Amino acid sequence: MATAVNKTVLSNGIKILTKRMPQVHSVSMGVWVNVGARDEALRENGLSHLIEHMIFKGTRRRSAYQIAKEFDAIGGQTNAFTAMENTCYHARVLEAHLETMVDILTDIFLNSVFDAQEVERERPVILQEIGMVEDSPEEYVHILSGRNFWGDNPLGRSILGSPENIVRFDDEAVRGFFQRCYQPERIVVAAAGNVEHQVLVDLISPAFEGIAPGCDFPERTTPETRALVDICHRQLEQAHICLSTPGIATTDPRRYAFSLMNTICGGNMSSRLFQEIREKRGLAYSVYSYISSFEDTGMFGAYAGVEPAKAVEVTALIIEALRRLENEPVGPSELRDAQEYTKGSMLLAAENTDNQMVRLAQGEINFGRHIPLSDVVTRVEAVGADDIQSLAATLFHEDPFVLTVLGPLTDKETFSTLVR
Repeated sequence: MATAVNKTVLSNGIKILTKRMPQVHSVSMGVWVNVGARDEALRENGLSHLIEHMIFKGTRRRSAYQIAKEFDAIGGQTNAFTAMENTCYHARVLEAHLETMVDILTDIFLNSVFDAQEVERERPVILQEIGMVEDSPEEYVHILSGRNFWGDNPLGRSILGSPENIVRFDDEAVRGFFQRCYQPERIVVAAAGNVEHQVLVDLISPAFEGIAPGCDFPERTTPETRALVDICHRQLEQAHICLSTPGIATTDPRRYAFSLMNTICGGNMSSRLFQEIREKRGLAYSVYSYISSFEDTGMFGAYAGVEPAKAVEVTALIIEALRRLENEPVGPSELRDAQEYTKGSMLLAAENTDNQMVRLAQGEINFGRHIPLSDVVTRVEAVGADDIQSLAATLFHEDPFVLTVLGPLTDKETFSTLVR
């Protein structure tokens, strides 16, 4: 854990970070771009995710099949993901295959052709992905909840995009968004594992230094908090409940108290929501709380999938749990358990090169520097019961709740009464 983190900034602003873990045999590398669904105009919604798919569909040197075959030939694992504020293209290989991994990732990131026929082939795949989410109510309710919570802000849109947009996008739209938004000052290359920093820099820099600086990056706007109850009627066996309240930004100093509050509320099997709603009352199989944080705002949420006749009761219990955090200090034992759970989760995750790579990139993107795990542990241990209660009082005051219910229900007034 004490191994030094190294950082090099190329002439065009691209950052390269490494963390050497000599005890492992692998290297995880990610090419991160501080661009995501949040940076899309309404008519562009879904382009970041489409680009994530298209990156693997062929370059000037390799076909889609060759990309897959070359990774398979070295036993490599590769994937990508799109989030609201970031997109990442990553891979993990044995240390002996570092050069091959870098060559492939560099090629697909810099030389993808975004062929028109490949866009046509991928279009129905993404439409199926959208349909798959909509067919999964426990996932779809989160899409609806985000839309209700964030409103017209891009944070309220699905990362996958709308079917109308996906049908309309062509290769020119993909290429235009990529060229406009994938600017060097928004790119971070991070690697963790058995890797020498200068070796990676020497492999990366010749190609990546050729990316020209950009301009006119879309400004991110902060959504306003609002209160809302939305009952989305659908004939299902369960009612799926999402209750959302304001949260805090990624860099907020209170983020450690925020994380511990989530753990205590519904973040694990000994949490208040899990014990009260599932274990004591048997009202739900799946119940948990969660947090989403972005550069300027955030959300705290709770989910439960329940028998429709029990939806009002469970919603009331969730609100009661939030009010309790606001009105009563967390006990010493409960706080200590949450701290130990958090520290254990972080330290166990740190043994994985993928997780270390992610920490490197996120630290650079969010804070402009690497934050040692020891510092995080110290901050977690420093959180007191008063910190959590104060934060809960700030976030859960008056009526900031956004309640989304998906299922065979129509009585909006009863739910509205609960959240007033």
